[in-house]
Amino acid sequence: MAQIHRNKGITALCRALILLLFLIKSKTMESKSTQTEPANEHLEILEARKILNVKWSNLDDSKFREFCMNNACIEDVCATGVKIMDANLSDLEIEGAQLGGAYIHNIGMPPKGHPNYDPAAKQRPLTFENCDLNNSTITDCNLNNVSITDCNLTGMTINGILVEDLLKAYNV
Repeated sequence: MAQIHRNKGITALCRALILLLFLIKSKTMESKSTQTEPANEHLEILEARKILNVKWSNLDDSKFREFCMNNACIEDVCATGVKIMDANLSDLEIEGAQLGGAYIHNIGMPPKGHPNYDPAAKQRPLTFENCDLNNSTITDCNLNNVSITDCNLTGMTINGILVEDLLKAYNV
């Protein structure tokens, strides 16, 4: 008898929960049908000093030109297709990023003819650590004094010659 009362109680509770869920869903659908998508707001910031705190925002197709954002932090971001041109990215740190398909070119000090060219300026060294660069290509780069340490060199070539073969010949 107690089992029957308990089953009836559970059944009544389940019916009440189903009714409650139905009412919540109906109310949610009703409020969604009356809400409209917000229009893209166009915000223009010119010649101003601002500190922006942007979170959970869509900035697709935004343009940033001739601006300074020293010490900014960009975290947990989707930035596919972003182009950074004519930028001073000294001391830039990129961590935990997927760079597949990235095209990194014309990196270094400004060349002769560039308005910021300084013949006395020297490129500071770059550090690549724990990076997956498999199947990547390095072409027409100054690798003077580059150090490669504790790296998987399987299949790596320099001017068409396997580095593993070069190392074997060197170590004989």
